[in-house]
Amino acid sequence: MRKLVISLLVVAFGHWVAAGQSAPIAEPFASGDVTLTPSWVKDREELNIRFLRSLDRERLLHNFRVNAQLPSDAKPLGGWEAPGVGLRGHYVGHYLSALSTLVVRDGDQELSRRLEYIIDELAKCQQTFGNGYLSAFPERDFDVLETRFTGVWAPYYTYNKVMQGLLDAYTRTGNRKAYRMVVEMAGWAGRRMARLDRATIDRIMYTAQANPQNEPGAMNEVLYKLYEISGDPQHLALAGLFDPDWFANPLARGEDILSGLHSNTHLAIVNGFARRWSVTGETKYRDAVVNFWNMLIGHHAWANGSSSGPRPNATTSTSLTAEHWGDADRLGHFTKEIAESCVSHNTQKLTAYLFAQTADPRYADSYMNMFYNAVMAVQSPATGAYVYHLPLGSPRNKKYMKDEDFFCCSGSSLEAFTRLNDNIYFRDERGVWVNLYIPSKVVWREKGVELEQSGNFPKDTKVSLTVTARRETAFTLRLFVPSWSEGVEVRVNGEKVDVERRTAAAYVELARSWKNGDRVEMEFRSGFHVKPLPDASNTFAIFHGPTMLAFETRREVVLKGDMEGVVDGLSAVDPAEGVFELLNGGETYRLRPLFDVDEQSYGVYATIKNY
Repeated sequence: MRKLVISLLVVAFGHWVAAGQSAPIAEPFASGDVTLTPSWVKDREELNIRFLRSLDRERLLHNFRVNAQLPSDAKPLGGWEAPGVGLRGHYVGHYLSALSTLVVRDGDQELSRRLEYIIDELAKCQQTFGNGYLSAFPERDFDVLETRFTGVWAPYYTYNKVMQGLLDAYTRTGNRKAYRMVVEMAGWAGRRMARLDRATIDRIMYTAQANPQNEPGAMNEVLYKLYEISGDPQHLALAGLFDPDWFANPLARGEDILSGLHSNTHLAIVNGFARRWSVTGETKYRDAVVNFWNMLIGHHAWANGSSSGPRPNATTSTSLTAEHWGDADRLGHFTKEIAESCVSHNTQKLTAYLFAQTADPRYADSYMNMFYNAVMAVQSPATGAYVYHLPLGSPRNKKYMKDEDFFCCSGSSLEAFTRLNDNIYFRDERGVWVNLYIPSKVVWREKGVELEQSGNFPKDTKVSLTVTARRETAFTLRLFVPSWSEGVEVRVNGEKVDVERRTAAAYVELARSWKNGDRVEMEFRSGFHVKPLPDASNTFAIFHGPTMLAFETRREVVLKGDMEGVVDGLSAVDPAEGVFELLNGGETYRLRPLFDVDEQSYGVYATIKNY
């Protein structure tokens, strides 16, 4: 089979593609068509951009130049970008993706020049190798991977980050040099894989052990994206080599095999499965993706949708506390290193994709929950720094990464917080879905319509939307009603709309001819509710409407009574800031949104013990 793997897969993929692609039902608006307007979410975005602007481009390029034997007198970056660290270069990929988003959305000329400069300098590095290779670490890392299957830290994970950053620069800003560089990088990877027999490839892609040495990242996803642009069947075939059957087949059959797996390794692979489903329409990968999401959110995630923690069979120091999935419905192990930020970002990405494919409000419900309680909660509201892990036990503290750490979660958060405007709005030919209530503007260019949203959600559950239209335009406005809502009042130009009462997540659909200045007002009714652990019904998190609340405490949170009684003891202290008090067992506790917790000690999950 040596040297035949890719050519055989080209033939097979040709058959699959002929079966038809999977077209989305709901298309997200392009990032450049959605702008955040002043709000606390916009403030968080600005904190992130401020840090992005502070980064020295020469330092970012240093390891690439050294690896290409080109001169550099810049100070090396620290942390996981330091010389000699196996993941060096990964952060630059995230940085390119983040820059590309800001350039196309904001038209920032300084950032545009910075993006072009970094791409030009990386191109010089790539040219010195002469074979398409581009990385901040030497090619011999791949020799070690292919022969020893250990002793090297995730070279494909890092190679993928650079490919994705360059591809984003092309798809978002039109930089054709970046596209040619990605094609050359794919060519190098294809030639590399073509030298290997199937057994070696399968061994490389077997990542069931704790902290697998070969995290392939989203190599499959970026190659499927590249194929959609290039139409080159070699890119499609190469992508398929990064789709391990040992993982995909049981997922497609509905078997929960997540226990013990390294979380972010396999989430990235599933995002690649999702892209394969989109490209080829294969039901196997559709089933694998849908089943995986149901398993993850239904049986391996905490109340805010985050996941990852200690491994049942801990064989590495990290797996004792972090980064792996445990047994289904066994979530009561609150180490200080649960809920890795990368995992939350990749789960959000998968959830948004599934909503686009199905328009199922379950996915919108999960996305909103994670947005406020798993994603916004990883960032310091004061400094913009990020956490690697988001602890949910008590007492806990958010341990923020330092500017020089450059961990994986540094890069994924940098990129994610430039895209807080994504997935607020979706569209089809008939109308618009509004899935998040964030002050923002969306331009529907084809219709000549703009929607502007205002409010202070989720602390204030009143939301308004105003239509700007060149002419009267008929479309359906679909307003998301989350599962936590105890009811919603909707008015159009002051006139109340009859809304069917539902207990599950749903949409209020307003089909009409919209005129310039039309205004929609919504007010959600929300109360307190609890979400217990599946394996410990006396341990639970408290929510007010969409918001996960955290106790301000330096002690373990142990309460008296029952869960219903606990909720009855809550009262508002500062409703505008979402601050509440709980009277329980003769003590007074203060609670606030987890996304507002910064340096103070806190706890999320509380336990009732009446003895």
